[in-house]
Amino acid sequence: MTPDARRTLWRHLALVTIPLLLVVASGCSSSTSSSGSKINAVAGENFYGDLVSRVGGDLVSVTSILSDPNVDPHTYESSPANAQAVADATLVVENGLGYDAFLDHLIGASPRSDRKVIDVQTLLGLADGVNPHVWYDPATMPKVGRAVADAMEQLRPDSKPTIEANLKTYLDSFAPLAAKIAEAKTRYPGTPVAYTEPVPGYLVTALGWQALTPEGFAKAIEDGTDPAPADVAAMQDLLTGHKVKVLLYNSQATSPVTESIKTLAGQSGVPVVGVSETIPKTGESFVDWQLAQLNAIEAAIGGGA
Repeated sequence: MTPDARRTLWRHLALVTIPLLLVVASGCSSSTSSSGSKINAVAGENFYGDLVSRVGGDLVSVTSILSDPNVDPHTYESSPANAQAVADATLVVENGLGYDAFLDHLIGASPRSDRKVIDVQTLLGLADGVNPHVWYDPATMPKVGRAVADAMEQLRPDSKPTIEANLKTYLDSFAPLAAKIAEAKTRYPGTPVAYTEPVPGYLVTALGWQALTPEGFAKAIEDGTDPAPADVAAMQDLLTGHKVKVLLYNSQATSPVTESIKTLAGQSGVPVVGVSETIPKTGESFVDWQLAQLNAIEAAIGGGA
């Protein structure tokens, strides 16, 4: 589903759901932060929740809304529990770009003067309409980490040394991921790949690889519509003609069309590697998740070389 479609959906849902959510949240929105209590934080997605938890450590209590690997984030509907978590929160991290528009409605339903909101789209200076999966860009998470640390230090000035130490540990943890990206870029320069949806688009760009998926096909899948026959045929030709080294398959958002493409890839001898939109395993770090996917992709390409 495109960001515009998501925004339209949430505007309609808000007319019905927000009044009900306010009943749940109204008793929670007046609390204030204090140096003796944890920072209540809400992250739209669990990879941002992982970041907040690692930078905040014992200073924070984090609720991640999109965290179930079996749920398509595009079709997620908010709940009264989400509304209460946001009402209690003095720190919220949202992706923006229409990906988690439900958070804007929940934030608006329970305003509070002491809340810090980090909108990653705004932080990165991105225009509406670009690929919303910005966490796949290797430069994104360190920038969000710095912004989260700054917000926490405003909420807990006395804890700045601890927050800065935690941030350094978090940023240092990206060294293996940066090394793996550099290795794959050098070992497999310009590798042609296809994807069912542009979830890993920023990563493909960082690797210097070629994404050959027809734009119309990728957009239709993201919109939740059927691709044009010509785009389906072009996608099929990439696989049957062995024009790509791997198919990157969004394992969290599937459809009959993407399933047929996945099946055709297998029949054509093109390796298929699943990529997800959120961290799939409880307790797994962002870096571990991304490294596991990259290792699988590299192994697929190397095995097919």
